[in-house]
Amino acid sequence: MRKLIYGMNVTLDGYIAAPGDDIGWSVPSDELFQFWSDRLQATGLSLYGGGLWQTMSSYWPTGDQRPNATPAEIEFARRWRDMPKVVFSSTVDKVDWNTRLVTGDAVREITRLRAEDGGPMDIGGATLAGAAMRAGLIDEYVLATAPVLVGGGTPFFTALDNWVNLNLVETRTLPRGVILTRYETRR
Repeated sequence: MRKLIYGMNVTLDGYIAAPGDDIGWSVPSDELFQFWSDRLQATGLSLYGGGLWQTMSSYWPTGDQRPNATPAEIEFARRWRDMPKVVFSSTVDKVDWNTRLVTGDAVREITRLRAEDGGPMDIGGATLAGAAMRAGLIDEYVLATAPVLVGGGTPFFTALDNWVNLNLVETRTLPRGVILTRYETRR
């Protein structure tokens, strides 16, 4: 069985994007960027909601070809492009870069994928991750909490029907006051 991991940069008040889908508050240090790149390399499959897919696919397919790209950005872009991906969306009509599109029941497909053998799966996008959270499918949460308050926007956590008890497995302080925490779901 695969492990399903939900991780993103998040504000101290719990948002992955400020109003208007503004992520300008998130300026990762080289160390944080490398952390996410290493996670990507260790991932067997990435799952995206339509909104996050559009954000990622508008930049990373050619991120390694930009004149000011750092070595870390070049490495991340190549890893991202080659990574097997699944996009869950009823509004996206075309995907590329080693990606397949699912327009049907996301929870059913995630459950099926999770039951397969293979490396861990990362899930991104608040709506998609929220559905997986409510279904009890997420095994690990990774938060890179930035010391900023935005007052509203897209929350990292969704409303839940039941409590989810967690065990802290890692905490680390990164440059710029970012606190990295990892939690496993207590089953």
